[in-house]
Amino acid sequence: MSKNARRYTRRKKREDGIIPTPKTVKTIELCPKTYNQRLYSKALQEDPLVFVVGCAGTGKTYMAATMAAKLYYEGAIDKIVITRPNVAAGGKDIGYFKGDMHEKMAPWVSPLIDVFKKHLGKVKVEAMLADQAISVEPFSVMRGKSFEDAFIILDEAQNTSYPELKMFLSRLGEGTRAVVNGDMAQSDLHDKSGLKQIIHIIKSQMLPFPIVEMTTDDIVRSDICATWIKAFIEHERK
Repeated sequence: MSKNARRYTRRKKREDGIIPTPKTVKTIELCPKTYNQRLYSKALQEDPLVFVVGCAGTGKTYMAATMAAKLYYEGAIDKIVITRPNVAAGGKDIGYFKGDMHEKMAPWVSPLIDVFKKHLGKVKVEAMLADQAISVEPFSVMRGKSFEDAFIILDEAQNTSYPELKMFLSRLGEGTRAVVNGDMAQSDLHDKSGLKQIIHIIKSQMLPFPIVEMTTDDIVRSDICATWIKAFIEHERK
């Protein structure tokens, strides 16, 4: 089936009432507040693969989730995929925690799910999760898969190894959009971070993938967050 045919099918589904129409749901828009957020917004709208790095509170994940919700609502994609490395905060492998892999990852993907609920509604998102229109794909089960007509968010990418990111980037199929985000200051892998190596490859080979670098001036979460992030940077610099 061609892309145009798939888009027509999705538009037809909206007319049949399976997906809310623009008359019943407010328009989903990106609302950048800083210069770098505007660069990020532009990249999200124009590029199929975007890398965004920088400190916490700068909207890296929130804007990616908003874009995913927007594209799904507009019928441009069929699926939203969330993934993250198998290393949790503090360097512990996710396998250390109880439950199956999806249960282990649930606490870390809940902020993204909350953004989807904000834009699409709780009932709609729960239905999407049940139908796997929103899916959580741990790195440990991703090898051999390929994703088409999907929006993929790789969160906390600073804790991916080079082989993991190499595998991830080769999974992106036709009609797929992807965002890779991370904060190198919070990497548990340090110089072995795959994100650091991939960014070096993009810059050294001048590959056509935008890299948006957020700074402390882009922190919009709260004044408290901005104050602490700046204090941590100053403390660690000494």
